[in-house]
Amino acid sequence: MNSQPKVALLVETARGYGRQMLRGIVRYSRLHGPWGFCLTPGDFEQAVPKVREWGGTGIIARIETPRVAQAILDSGLPTIVLDLSRSQLAAESPLLQFSEVKSGSRDAGMMAAEYLVQRGFREFAFVGIPDRVWSKDREEGFCKAIRSAGFEVHVYQPPKSRRERVLEREQPRLAKWLASLPRPIAMMACNDDRGREVAEACHFADIKIPEELVLIGVDNDELLCELADPPLSSVALNATGVGFRAAELLDRMMKGEVVEPQCLIAEPLSVVTRRSTDMIAIDDPEVVEALRFIHDRSNEPIQVADILRRVDISRRNLELRFSRAVGRTLHAELQRVRLERARTLLAESDLSVPKIATASGYGTPSYFIQVFRTTYGITPSRFRRELRGERDAAKPTIES
Repeated sequence: MNSQPKVALLVETARGYGRQMLRGIVRYSRLHGPWGFCLTPGDFEQAVPKVREWGGTGIIARIETPRVAQAILDSGLPTIVLDLSRSQLAAESPLLQFSEVKSGSRDAGMMAAEYLVQRGFREFAFVGIPDRVWSKDREEGFCKAIRSAGFEVHVYQPPKSRRERVLEREQPRLAKWLASLPRPIAMMACNDDRGREVAEACHFADIKIPEELVLIGVDNDELLCELADPPLSSVALNATGVGFRAAELLDRMMKGEVVEPQCLIAEPLSVVTRRSTDMIAIDDPEVVEALRFIHDRSNEPIQVADILRRVDISRRNLELRFSRAVGRTLHAELQRVRLERARTLLAESDLSVPKIATASGYGTPSYFIQVFRTTYGITPSRFRRELRGERDAAKPTIES
C-alpha cells in the first residue's frame, strides 16, 4: 500500500500570493515528504478532484463557490482553507470546522500607513474591494494608524452593483473620485490588482504618479507590480512562510494529531519600494535630500558624517530639522531602513547572515547581529527560522 500523502492544492497560481504560498508547501514536502499533489493552474476559482478516483488525503483550498465548498465538505478530508469570506465566517457556517490561513491584513494596513506618514504626507486615501474580509481589515488597519497620527482618510465607495464593478464601467467613477481629492495625497490600495486599477484610473484622470499621488498595494506580486505604470510599491506578506506552516499543520491533521481548527497568519514583512512612492512630501529641501540619501545608499556602509557632507549644513541644524519633520534622528532612520532591508532579505532570500549584513550596509556581521537582536529581541537566524516555520523554531504564529 502506498502511504504517500496526496494533497489537493486549490490555490491560485495566477497570483503572486498563491505562488509564494505554494513554494512554502513544496518546501515542507521536500523536507518531510515526499507528497503527491493535485493542482490545476489558474486563478481564484478551482475544482475539487474526485477523492475516490484520486486517492487524496488532504486539501488546502481557497473556496470561491458553494459548489467547491460542498465538494470539500463531502470529501471528509483534513482541510485548510484560505481567507474565508464574511458569509463563510457566519456562526452557522459548516466551514468553521476547518483550519484557516489568512493574511495579517490589519497589520499590513498599519504598515502601509506608517510608511506613508514617514514620507511626510498629510492627505491620505484608501481604495478597497467590496465583500472581501481582508480588504475591509486592511482598510481598518490603515485608517486606524492614519488617525492615530492625527490625519483623516478619504475612502472610496465602490458601486453596489456587481455589474458596475467591471473595470471598464467603474473606471470613470473611480477617476472622478480621484480627481476630487486634494494633492499631493498618499493612497493605499487593498492589493496589487486594485493598485494597478487605481494607477490606470489616475492616467485616465491625468493625475501624475508619484508627483501628485503616491500609491502602495499589498502582496508584492512582482509581475503585477512591475506591469503597473509606474511600478507599484507594495507590502510584502510572509506567504512562503505561512505555506510551510500550513503544510506542517495539514501533515499533523492527516496523522490525526490535530483536531481543533486553528488559524495561521501570513504576517506583513516590509514595504518593497518602487517608483509609485518615490516622492517625499516634506517642505524642507535639506531634510528631503538627507532622506533620499539614506534610502538610496542604505545598502552601503554610510555614516551620519556622509549624510552631512551630502547636505552640507551643520549637524545640529540638520538633526533638529530632520527630527521635527521625520520624528527620528538621522542615525535612527538609517538603522530603521537598514533593518527593514535586512528583514526582507532574511525572509525572501537564502543569503547567509554575513552576506545580508553586507547587503544591508553593516560593516561587520557581529554588529548587524547585535543591532538586530537589540531591536527585535531575536537573532537574524532565528528570525528567519521562525518566519519559515521550521521545526527548531519557536511556536509559529497561531490564533485559536
